[in-house]
Amino acid sequence: MTIRNKTVNLGHLFEGDKVIWMILFFLCIISVLEVYSASSNMTYEKGAYWSPVLMHSLYLLVGVGVAWVVHRIPYRYFSWIVVVGPVLSVLLLIAAMFTKGTNGAARWLSIAGISFQPSEIAKGSLIVVVAWLLSVLRDERGATSSAFKWIMAVTVVICGLIVTENLSTALFTFVVVLLMLFVGNVPWKHLSALLGLLVIGGALGYSVLAFTPESTLEQASELPGMKRLTTWAHRVRNHTDMPDNPLEYDLNTNPQITQAHIAVATSSIIGCGPGNSEVRDFLPQAYSDFIYAIIIEELGLLGGLFVLLLYIALLYRAARISKRCDKNFPAFLIMGLSLLIVTQALINMMVAVGIFPVTGQPLPLVSRGGSSIMVNCAYVGMILSVSRYAQTCQENSV
Repeated sequence: MTIRNKTVNLGHLFEGDKVIWMILFFLCIISVLEVYSASSNMTYEKGAYWSPVLMHSLYLLVGVGVAWVVHRIPYRYFSWIVVVGPVLSVLLLIAAMFTKGTNGAARWLSIAGISFQPSEIAKGSLIVVVAWLLSVLRDERGATSSAFKWIMAVTVVICGLIVTENLSTALFTFVVVLLMLFVGNVPWKHLSALLGLLVIGGALGYSVLAFTPESTLEQASELPGMKRLTTWAHRVRNHTDMPDNPLEYDLNTNPQITQAHIAVATSSIIGCGPGNSEVRDFLPQAYSDFIYAIIIEELGLLGGLFVLLLYIALLYRAARISKRCDKNFPAFLIMGLSLLIVTQALINMMVAVGIFPVTGQPLPLVSRGGSSIMVNCAYVGMILSVSRYAQTCQENSV
Protein backbone atom coordinates (compact mmCIF):
# COMPACT_ATOMS: atom_id res chain seq x y z
CA MET A 1 0.00 0.00 0.00
CA THR A 2 2.87 2.34 0.84
CA ILE A 3 4.64 1.64 -2.45
CA ARG A 4 1.47 2.43 -4.39
CA ASN A 5 1.06 5.77 -2.66
CA LYS A 6 4.66 6.70 -3.43
CA THR A 7 4.13 5.89 -7.09
CA VAL A 8 1.02 8.03 -7.26
CA ASN A 9 2.77 10.93 -5.54
CA LEU A 10 5.68 10.67 -7.98
CA GLY A 11 3.20 10.84 -10.85
CA HIS A 12 1.68 13.99 -9.38
CA LEU A 13 5.14 15.45 -8.88
CA PHE A 14 6.04 15.27 -12.57
CA GLU A 15 2.83 16.20 -14.33
CA GLY A 16 2.36 16.83 -17.99
CA ASP A 17 3.53 14.71 -20.91
CA LYS A 18 5.67 11.83 -19.59
CA VAL A 19 7.44 11.38 -22.93
CA ILE A 20 8.73 14.95 -22.83
CA TRP A 21 9.97 14.41 -19.28
CA MET A 22 11.83 11.30 -20.49
CA ILE A 23 13.32 13.24 -23.42
CA LEU A 24 14.57 15.89 -20.98
CA PHE A 25 16.13 13.28 -18.69
CA PHE A 26 17.78 11.40 -21.58
CA LEU A 27 19.30 14.62 -22.93
CA CYS A 28 20.60 15.49 -19.45
CA ILE A 29 22.23 12.06 -19.04
CA ILE A 30 23.87 12.28 -22.46
CA SER A 31 24.97 15.82 -21.64
CA VAL A 32 26.73 14.79 -18.41
CA LEU A 33 28.53 11.89 -20.12
CA GLU A 34 29.68 13.84 -23.16
CA VAL A 35 30.57 17.10 -21.42
CA TYR A 36 32.63 15.07 -18.94
CA SER A 37 34.48 13.48 -21.85
CA ALA A 38 34.79 16.64 -23.95
CA SER A 39 36.09 18.84 -21.11
CA SER A 40 39.53 17.22 -20.96
CA ASN A 41 41.30 20.41 -22.06
CA MET A 42 39.45 22.44 -19.46
CA THR A 43 40.29 20.00 -16.66
CA TYR A 44 43.95 20.05 -17.70
CA GLU A 45 44.12 23.86 -17.79
CA LYS A 46 42.35 24.31 -14.45
CA GLY A 47 44.01 21.35 -12.76
CA ALA A 48 40.59 20.29 -11.41
CA TYR A 49 39.52 16.91 -12.73
CA TRP A 50 35.94 16.89 -11.50
CA SER A 51 35.16 20.61 -11.32
CA PRO A 52 33.84 21.17 -14.90
CA VAL A 53 31.49 18.18 -14.94
CA LEU A 54 30.29 18.77 -11.38
CA MET A 55 29.46 22.39 -12.20
CA HIS A 56 27.73 21.31 -15.40
CA SER A 57 25.75 18.65 -13.51
CA LEU A 58 24.71 21.30 -11.01
CA TYR A 59 23.48 23.52 -13.84
CA LEU A 60 21.47 20.63 -15.26
CA LEU A 61 20.01 19.81 -11.85
CA VAL A 62 18.97 23.43 -11.32
CA GLY A 63 17.68 23.52 -14.91
CA VAL A 64 15.43 20.52 -14.29
CA GLY A 65 14.24 22.32 -11.18
CA VAL A 66 13.44 25.37 -13.30
CA ALA A 67 11.50 23.16 -15.72
CA TRP A 68 9.59 21.65 -12.81
CA VAL A 69 8.68 25.04 -11.32
CA VAL A 70 7.63 26.48 -14.69
CA HIS A 71 5.57 23.40 -15.60
CA ARG A 72 3.46 23.96 -12.46
CA ILE A 73 2.49 27.45 -13.68
CA PRO A 74 -0.82 27.50 -15.63
CA TYR A 75 -0.08 28.40 -19.26
CA ARG A 76 -2.43 31.43 -19.21
CA TYR A 77 0.05 33.30 -17.02
CA PHE A 78 2.63 33.13 -19.81
CA SER A 79 0.56 35.69 -21.70
CA TRP A 80 2.02 38.30 -19.33
CA ILE A 81 5.27 37.87 -21.20
CA VAL A 82 3.57 39.67 -24.10
CA VAL A 83 3.45 42.80 -21.94
CA VAL A 84 6.95 42.82 -20.43
CA GLY A 85 8.96 40.46 -22.66
CA PRO A 86 9.51 42.62 -25.77
CA VAL A 87 10.32 45.78 -23.78
CA LEU A 88 12.74 43.93 -21.51
CA SER A 89 14.33 42.19 -24.49
CA VAL A 90 14.91 45.44 -26.36
CA LEU A 91 16.46 47.09 -23.30
CA LEU A 92 18.77 44.12 -22.63
CA LEU A 93 19.82 43.83 -26.27
CA ILE A 94 20.65 47.53 -26.45
CA ALA A 95 22.60 47.27 -23.19
CA ALA A 96 24.57 44.31 -24.59
CA MET A 97 25.72 46.46 -27.53
CA PHE A 98 27.77 48.57 -25.15
CA THR A 99 29.63 45.66 -23.56
CA LYS A 100 32.96 44.23 -24.66
CA GLY A 101 32.57 40.72 -26.04
CA THR A 102 34.84 37.97 -27.31
CA ASN A 103 35.80 37.86 -31.01
CA GLY A 104 34.22 41.26 -31.47
CA ALA A 105 30.76 40.07 -30.43
CA ALA A 106 28.92 41.74 -27.55
CA ARG A 107 26.50 38.95 -26.66
CA TRP A 108 26.69 38.76 -22.87
CA LEU A 109 25.47 40.82 -19.96
CA SER A 110 26.37 40.39 -16.34
CA ILE A 111 23.88 41.42 -13.66
CA ALA A 112 24.59 40.77 -9.97
CA GLY A 113 27.42 38.44 -11.01
CA ILE A 114 25.16 36.36 -13.27
CA SER A 115 26.17 36.30 -16.94
CA PHE A 116 23.61 35.58 -19.63
CA GLN A 117 22.85 36.24 -23.29
CA PRO A 118 19.96 38.69 -23.79
CA SER A 119 19.23 36.98 -27.12
CA GLU A 120 18.15 33.85 -25.20
CA ILE A 121 15.46 35.87 -23.43
CA ALA A 122 14.58 37.86 -26.54
CA LYS A 123 13.91 34.89 -28.82
CA GLY A 124 11.69 33.20 -26.22
CA SER A 125 9.75 36.41 -25.64
CA LEU A 126 9.30 36.81 -29.38
CA ILE A 127 7.82 33.31 -29.72
CA VAL A 128 5.32 34.03 -26.95
CA VAL A 129 4.31 37.31 -28.62
CA VAL A 130 3.88 35.61 -32.01
CA ALA A 131 1.78 32.83 -30.45
CA TRP A 132 -0.43 35.40 -28.72
CA LEU A 133 -0.89 37.52 -31.86
CA LEU A 134 -1.76 34.45 -33.94
CA SER A 135 -4.36 33.47 -31.35
CA VAL A 136 -6.14 36.83 -30.95
CA LEU A 137 -5.91 38.30 -34.45
CA ARG A 138 -7.68 35.65 -36.49
CA ASP A 139 -11.01 34.88 -38.11
CA GLU A 140 -12.66 31.73 -39.46
CA ARG A 141 -10.05 31.47 -42.25
CA GLY A 142 -7.01 31.81 -39.99
CA ALA A 143 -4.72 34.63 -38.92
CA THR A 144 -5.62 38.05 -40.27
CA SER A 145 -3.49 40.51 -42.20
CA SER A 146 -3.19 42.57 -39.00
CA ALA A 147 -1.61 39.60 -37.27
CA PHE A 148 1.00 39.33 -40.01
CA LYS A 149 1.83 43.05 -39.84
CA TRP A 150 2.17 43.11 -36.06
CA ILE A 151 4.24 39.93 -36.03
CA MET A 152 6.58 41.27 -38.68
CA ALA A 153 6.97 44.57 -36.83
CA VAL A 154 7.94 42.90 -33.54
CA THR A 155 10.13 40.32 -35.29
CA VAL A 156 12.06 42.90 -37.31
CA VAL A 157 12.77 44.96 -34.18
CA ILE A 158 13.97 42.06 -32.01
CA CYS A 159 15.82 40.14 -34.73
CA GLY A 160 17.28 43.42 -35.98
CA LEU A 161 18.81 44.06 -32.56
CA ILE A 162 20.12 40.50 -32.35
CA VAL A 163 21.58 40.31 -35.86
CA THR A 164 24.45 42.76 -35.39
CA GLU A 165 26.07 40.57 -32.73
CA ASN A 166 24.61 37.12 -33.42
CA LEU A 167 23.60 36.59 -37.04
CA SER A 168 22.82 32.87 -36.69
CA THR A 169 20.47 33.39 -33.73
CA ALA A 170 18.60 36.13 -35.57
CA LEU A 171 18.26 34.02 -38.71
CA PHE A 172 17.05 30.81 -37.09
CA THR A 173 14.66 32.74 -34.82
CA PHE A 174 13.22 34.39 -37.93
CA VAL A 175 12.86 30.94 -39.50
CA VAL A 176 10.92 29.73 -36.46
CA VAL A 177 8.60 32.75 -36.73
CA LEU A 178 8.12 31.94 -40.41
CA LEU A 179 7.17 28.36 -39.57
CA MET A 180 4.70 29.63 -36.97
CA LEU A 181 3.12 31.84 -39.65
CA PHE A 182 2.54 28.72 -41.74
CA VAL A 183 1.07 26.88 -38.75
CA GLY A 184 -1.13 29.88 -37.94
CA ASN A 185 -2.65 30.01 -41.47
CA VAL A 186 -1.46 33.51 -42.26
CA PRO A 187 -2.85 34.65 -45.67
CA TRP A 188 -0.82 33.11 -48.46
CA LYS A 189 -0.37 36.40 -50.29
CA HIS A 190 1.64 37.70 -47.34
CA LEU A 191 3.65 34.50 -46.95
CA SER A 192 4.51 34.30 -50.64
CA ALA A 193 5.66 37.93 -50.67
CA LEU A 194 7.75 37.34 -47.55
CA LEU A 195 9.30 34.18 -49.01
CA GLY A 196 10.17 36.04 -52.19
CA LEU A 197 11.91 38.79 -50.23
CA LEU A 198 13.78 36.21 -48.15
CA VAL A 199 15.03 34.37 -51.23
CA ILE A 200 16.25 37.61 -52.83
CA GLY A 201 17.76 38.86 -49.57
CA GLY A 202 19.43 35.52 -48.88
CA ALA A 203 20.96 35.37 -52.36
CA LEU A 204 22.26 38.93 -52.06
CA GLY A 205 23.61 38.35 -48.57
CA TYR A 206 25.40 35.16 -49.59
CA SER A 207 26.89 36.87 -52.65
CA VAL A 208 28.19 39.75 -50.56
CA LEU A 209 29.78 37.45 -47.96
CA ALA A 210 31.19 34.97 -50.46
CA PHE A 211 32.53 37.21 -53.21
CA THR A 212 33.20 40.71 -51.87
CA PRO A 213 36.96 41.50 -51.69
CA GLU A 214 38.49 41.30 -48.22
CA SER A 215 39.57 44.95 -48.26
CA THR A 216 36.03 46.08 -49.03
CA LEU A 217 34.63 43.95 -46.22
CA GLU A 218 37.10 45.42 -43.75
CA GLN A 219 36.07 48.94 -44.74
CA ALA A 220 32.38 48.06 -44.50
CA SER A 221 32.91 46.52 -41.06
CA GLU A 222 33.66 50.01 -39.76
CA LEU A 223 30.03 50.99 -40.37
CA PRO A 224 27.58 50.89 -37.44
CA GLY A 225 26.28 47.36 -36.84
CA MET A 226 28.68 45.81 -39.36
CA LYS A 227 31.67 44.99 -37.15
CA ARG A 228 30.99 41.23 -37.48
CA LEU A 229 30.85 41.36 -41.27
CA THR A 230 34.31 39.90 -41.85
CA THR A 231 33.63 37.08 -39.37
CA TRP A 232 30.44 36.15 -41.22
CA ALA A 233 32.26 36.22 -44.55
CA HIS A 234 35.09 34.01 -43.26
CA ARG A 235 32.64 31.43 -41.97
CA VAL A 236 30.76 31.27 -45.26
CA ARG A 237 33.98 31.06 -47.29
CA ASN A 238 35.55 28.48 -44.99
CA HIS A 239 32.49 26.31 -45.45
CA THR A 240 32.43 26.58 -49.22
CA ASP A 241 36.21 26.17 -49.58
CA MET A 242 36.51 22.98 -47.52
CA PRO A 243 38.00 20.17 -49.67
CA ASP A 244 35.79 17.19 -50.41
CA ASN A 245 38.58 14.74 -49.57
CA PRO A 246 39.31 14.59 -45.79
CA LEU A 247 42.93 13.67 -46.60
CA GLU A 248 43.37 17.20 -48.00
CA TYR A 249 42.35 18.94 -44.75
CA ASP A 250 44.84 21.37 -43.25
CA LEU A 251 44.91 20.75 -39.51
CA ASN A 252 46.34 24.22 -38.88
CA THR A 253 43.48 25.96 -40.70
CA ASN A 254 39.94 25.99 -39.31
CA PRO A 255 40.72 23.48 -36.53
CA GLN A 256 37.12 23.43 -35.33
CA ILE A 257 35.67 22.32 -38.64
CA THR A 258 38.58 20.04 -39.50
CA GLN A 259 38.67 18.19 -36.18
CA ALA A 260 34.87 17.88 -36.09
CA HIS A 261 34.92 16.28 -39.52
CA ILE A 262 37.67 13.91 -38.39
CA ALA A 263 35.61 12.90 -35.36
CA VAL A 264 32.61 12.10 -37.55
CA ALA A 265 34.64 10.41 -40.29
CA THR A 266 36.54 8.12 -37.91
CA SER A 267 33.43 6.99 -36.06
CA SER A 268 31.53 3.75 -36.65
CA ILE A 269 28.09 2.33 -36.03
CA ILE A 270 28.61 2.05 -32.26
CA GLY A 271 31.53 4.47 -31.79
CA CYS A 272 34.62 4.19 -29.63
CA GLY A 273 32.69 4.38 -26.35
CA PRO A 274 32.07 7.18 -23.82
CA GLY A 275 35.28 8.83 -22.66
CA ASN A 276 37.43 7.38 -25.46
CA SER A 277 37.39 10.30 -27.89
CA GLU A 278 40.72 11.07 -29.54
CA VAL A 279 39.62 14.32 -31.16
CA ARG A 280 38.40 16.08 -28.01
CA ASP A 281 41.94 17.19 -27.08
CA PHE A 282 42.35 18.98 -30.42
CA LEU A 283 38.83 20.31 -31.00
CA PRO A 284 38.14 23.83 -29.65
CA GLN A 285 34.72 24.13 -27.98
CA ALA A 286 34.35 20.33 -27.99
CA TYR A 287 32.05 20.60 -24.98
CA SER A 288 29.86 23.33 -26.51
CA ASP A 289 29.39 24.18 -30.18
CA PHE A 290 30.85 20.90 -31.51
CA ILE A 291 29.70 18.44 -28.87
CA TYR A 292 27.59 16.57 -31.44
CA ALA A 293 30.79 15.57 -33.25
CA ILE A 294 32.09 14.06 -29.99
CA ILE A 295 28.76 12.27 -29.50
CA ILE A 296 29.06 10.66 -32.93
CA GLU A 297 32.71 9.73 -32.33
CA GLU A 298 32.02 8.10 -28.95
CA LEU A 299 28.46 6.81 -29.34
CA GLY A 300 28.65 6.13 -33.06
CA LEU A 301 26.12 6.75 -35.75
CA LEU A 302 23.49 5.03 -33.63
CA GLY A 303 24.15 7.41 -30.76
CA GLY A 304 24.03 10.42 -33.05
CA LEU A 305 20.79 9.16 -34.56
CA PHE A 306 19.33 8.59 -31.09
CA VAL A 307 20.05 12.18 -30.06
CA LEU A 308 18.50 13.44 -33.30
CA LEU A 309 15.40 11.31 -32.70
CA LEU A 310 15.03 12.74 -29.19
CA TYR A 311 14.61 16.23 -30.64
CA ILE A 312 12.30 14.98 -33.40
CA ALA A 313 10.24 13.18 -30.76
CA LEU A 314 9.98 16.44 -28.79
CA LEU A 315 8.58 18.20 -31.85
CA TYR A 316 6.22 15.30 -32.60
CA ARG A 317 4.86 15.21 -29.05
CA ALA A 318 4.39 18.99 -29.11
CA ALA A 319 2.41 18.72 -32.35
CA ARG A 320 0.16 16.04 -30.85
CA ILE A 321 -0.36 18.06 -27.69
CA SER A 322 -1.24 21.19 -29.67
CA LYS A 323 -4.03 19.29 -31.42
CA ARG A 324 -5.60 18.46 -28.05
CA CYS A 325 -5.72 22.12 -26.96
CA ASP A 326 -9.14 23.74 -27.31
CA LYS A 327 -7.62 27.25 -27.35
CA ASN A 328 -5.26 28.77 -29.89
CA PHE A 329 -2.71 30.44 -27.63
CA PRO A 330 -1.41 27.27 -25.90
CA ALA A 331 -1.42 25.39 -29.21
CA PHE A 332 0.71 28.01 -30.98
CA LEU A 333 2.88 28.49 -27.90
CA ILE A 334 3.90 24.83 -27.60
CA MET A 335 4.59 24.59 -31.33
CA GLY A 336 6.70 27.75 -31.32
CA LEU A 337 8.79 26.74 -28.30
CA SER A 338 9.39 23.21 -29.59
CA LEU A 339 10.36 24.57 -33.02
CA LEU A 340 12.77 26.98 -31.31
CA ILE A 341 14.57 24.16 -29.48
CA VAL A 342 14.55 21.67 -32.36
CA THR A 343 15.63 24.19 -35.03
CA GLN A 344 18.64 25.22 -32.95
CA ALA A 345 19.50 21.56 -32.37
CA LEU A 346 19.33 20.79 -36.09
CA ILE A 347 21.58 23.75 -36.92
CA ASN A 348 24.15 22.61 -34.35
CA MET A 349 24.10 19.08 -35.77
CA MET A 350 24.43 20.27 -39.36
CA VAL A 351 27.43 22.39 -38.41
CA ALA A 352 29.10 19.43 -36.69
CA VAL A 353 28.73 17.15 -39.72
CA GLY A 354 29.71 19.85 -42.23
CA ILE A 355 26.36 20.60 -43.84
CA PHE A 356 26.11 24.19 -42.54
CA PRO A 357 28.67 26.96 -41.87
CA VAL A 358 29.91 27.46 -38.31
CA THR A 359 27.35 29.42 -36.29
CA GLY A 360 28.34 29.16 -32.63
CA GLN A 361 24.95 27.68 -31.68
CA PRO A 362 25.13 25.20 -28.76
CA LEU A 363 23.19 21.94 -28.73
CA PRO A 364 20.14 22.69 -26.53
CA LEU A 365 20.13 20.88 -23.16
CA VAL A 366 23.37 19.05 -24.05
CA SER A 367 26.16 21.59 -24.60
CA ARG A 368 27.95 23.10 -21.62
CA GLY A 369 26.64 26.54 -20.64
CA GLY A 370 24.66 27.67 -17.62
CA SER A 371 22.40 30.37 -19.06
CA SER A 372 21.55 28.30 -22.14
CA ILE A 373 20.57 25.34 -19.97
CA MET A 374 18.37 27.47 -17.72
CA VAL A 375 16.55 29.16 -20.58
CA ASN A 376 15.96 25.95 -22.54
CA CYS A 377 14.76 24.17 -19.41
CA ALA A 378 12.32 27.05 -18.89
CA TYR A 379 11.08 26.50 -22.46
CA VAL A 380 10.60 22.80 -21.71
CA GLY A 381 8.73 23.74 -18.54
CA MET A 382 6.37 25.94 -20.57
CA ILE A 383 5.84 23.08 -23.02
CA LEU A 384 5.00 20.76 -20.12
CA SER A 385 2.63 23.37 -18.68
CA VAL A 386 0.71 23.39 -21.95
CA SER A 387 0.71 19.58 -21.96
CA ARG A 388 -0.94 19.66 -18.51
CA TYR A 389 -3.66 21.88 -19.93
CA ALA A 390 -4.08 19.60 -22.95
CA GLN A 391 -4.55 16.62 -20.66
CA THR A 392 -7.31 18.50 -18.86
CA CYS A 393 -8.98 19.29 -22.20
CA GLN A 394 -8.82 15.62 -23.17
CA GLU A 395 -10.28 14.49 -19.84
CA ASN A 396 -13.14 16.98 -20.11
CA SER A 397 -13.98 15.84 -23.64
CA VAL A 398 -14.35 12.20 -22.60
